[in-house]
Amino acid sequence: MPELPEVEIRRQYLETSSLYQPINHIEVDDKKLLTTDYSTLQSTLTGRQFTGTHRVGKNLFVLTDDPTVIVRMHFGMTGDLEYYHASVDRPRFARIVFEFASGFNLGFLCPRKFERVGLVDNIDAFLLRKKIGADGLEISLITLTEQVRKKKAFIKPVLLDQSVVAGLGNWIVDEVLFQAFIHPEQRANTLTDMQMGQLHEAIRLVLETAIRCEAVYRDFPANFLIHVREWDDSPYDDVDAHKFCPRCGTRIERSVVGGRTTFFCPKEQTL
Repeated sequence: MPELPEVEIRRQYLETSSLYQPINHIEVDDKKLLTTDYSTLQSTLTGRQFTGTHRVGKNLFVLTDDPTVIVRMHFGMTGDLEYYHASVDRPRFARIVFEFASGFNLGFLCPRKFERVGLVDNIDAFLLRKKIGADGLEISLITLTEQVRKKKAFIKPVLLDQSVVAGLGNWIVDEVLFQAFIHPEQRANTLTDMQMGQLHEAIRLVLETAIRCEAVYRDFPANFLIHVREWDDSPYDDVDAHKFCPRCGTRIERSVVGGRTTFFCPKEQTL
């Protein structure tokens, strides 16, 4: 599933490819992917131009030359973007296509049809209505502390709650807690000031690292927990070596916390 880093990469891609080109037409193969009626989407966007982007968590907002017309994209499980010339074949799974007057198109790829595109007229109102909190890259230590300490649940599901902090998915939370030396089952309201500082720094570290590495997991630093996950294409010759803590050598434990598969170091992340 595209997490905050992947959506940020898609935001940057859209900004470098698709701004300031009048939209001639929008082709939609499956109208169930839209959160706005197709005829409304078509009539509202035809002749408009994308002028910028704004991302909050996993939500990408594309601004237009009308401040009240904003396209919201959510990439679901496997969504992506592809910019291409109209003279070449449409990319596979490009079920929504923005056709520009320039002769280029922006395809919104929807392999599993969990993706969504629609219009909003006010980003802040949308976020408030959907109970989406501050973005993981933007949240302040003060806000994070206030939001976390309201909760008595385990810290892992608290961080997965998009109303607490937006954009943190399962592997990211595991990595954040590992980098912050916090056990995933510590109660959120018991975190000390020092732990909150570590948590805040770890969120930025993990997200910025993932964006810098363009979410290619094998390129993450060797001291990242992500290399223990089965879907990681590990760069190490010793296949079993990355099942151990890269800091202390203790075997990484796997459990279920808040209904989600969880990895942590039992020696360095203690209750």
